[in-house]
Amino acid sequence: MSDQIYRELQQRLDTYSLGFPATASGIEIRILQRLFSEEDAKMFLALSPMVEPPEPVAERMAISVEDAAARLEDMARRGLLFRLAKGGAPRYGAIPFIHGLYEFQVKRLDPEFAEMGEQYMKEGLDQAMAGGAEYFLRTIPVNASVDVTQQVASYDDACEILRSRKLIVVTDCICRKQKSLVGESCGKPMEACFMFGSMGQYYLDHDMGRQVTVAEAEKILADARDAGLVTQPATAQNPAGMCNCCGDCCGVLRALNMHPKPAEIVFSNHYAVVDEAECTGCQACEDRCQMNAIAVGDADIAVVHLDRCIGCGLCVTDCPAGAVQLTPKAEDKRRIPPAGSMDQMLAMARKRGLM
Repeated sequence: MSDQIYRELQQRLDTYSLGFPATASGIEIRILQRLFSEEDAKMFLALSPMVEPPEPVAERMAISVEDAAARLEDMARRGLLFRLAKGGAPRYGAIPFIHGLYEFQVKRLDPEFAEMGEQYMKEGLDQAMAGGAEYFLRTIPVNASVDVTQQVASYDDACEILRSRKLIVVTDCICRKQKSLVGESCGKPMEACFMFGSMGQYYLDHDMGRQVTVAEAEKILADARDAGLVTQPATAQNPAGMCNCCGDCCGVLRALNMHPKPAEIVFSNHYAVVDEAECTGCQACEDRCQMNAIAVGDADIAVVHLDRCIGCGLCVTDCPAGAVQLTPKAEDKRRIPPAGSMDQMLAMARKRGLM
C-alpha cells in the first residue's frame, strides 16, 4: 500500500481545524490507512470543506456522476466526510480529523484503533490540541456556579445554548470511549456530547446519536456537572456542538493540563475566587478541579492558581461551605466568541498562520 497518497492526505488534514501533524513513528499514516482505502483518499483530496453536490466532484475525478454519488454516499456512511441533505439533493464536503473523522468513528471504535489514537495523542496530537484549544473549544461555567445577579452572556450559558437549538442530538464522548477501550476508564458518564443543527442531523442519519428534548438535554447537563465534567461548547456564539469533558480523557483538557499556564491559552470569561473567612480547608474543591488550579495550602485555606484556572465553576458547586465563587473577568479581559462555525474555523486558521 503506497504511503504517498496518505502523506498527501495527512498534509491536507493538517490544514484543517486543530491540524493533523506528522510524527516520527508515522502513526498518523497508519491511522489514515485504517480509515481510508487509496480510492477513498483520492476522493477526499478532490473535496473542498465547502459542501457541494456530486457533479463537480465527478468532473474533478474524471468519473461518472453516478459513480461519484455512490462513492461519496458510501464514504459518508463510514464517517469519512460530511454529508448535508438540507434543502434537496445531498451535498458533501471534506472534514478535519478533529472534530470530524475521529469522532465519526464513535460507533466503530475498537481497542486497536483506540490504542492508535492514544499513541497519536502522545506523539503529536496533544501539541496540536494545545496550540488550537483557544478557538476549538471554550470553557463556560456550569449554571449553578454563577451568581444569579451576574449578567452572563447567552453564549456563556449552557442552558441558553440548548434552549436556542431546534435539533439536539446526544452522542457518546469519543474521548472517554477511547480511554475505556485502552483500560483507562474514568467511570464518568459516556453519553454526554451534544450536536446541533446539520451536524446533529448527520449524527442522526448515521446512527451515531439520538435526538433529545431540551428537558432531557438539561438533565444530561446536570448529571455531567454532578459527575465533575467541564462544559465546553465550540468556540462560536452559534456552536455546532457542546461537550462535557474530564481531565482524564478529554484530548483538549489533557493537552491543557500539560501547559504550565492553561488559563493563558483557553477561551474563558470567568475565574474562581475563595473567601478565606468561609473556607474550611475540606479539599472538596481539589477533587473537583480538572486543571489542578486550586489546592488547600499550609493555612488550611484553598488557594486558586489563576494561571491554571479555566473558569468552569466545578469547585463552586461542590464547596460545602459556599466559600468559592465564580467571578467574571474584568470587562477589558472578556472575550466574545466568533459568530459561527465558519468564523471559528477562520480564526483557527489565522492563529495557525494558514492565512
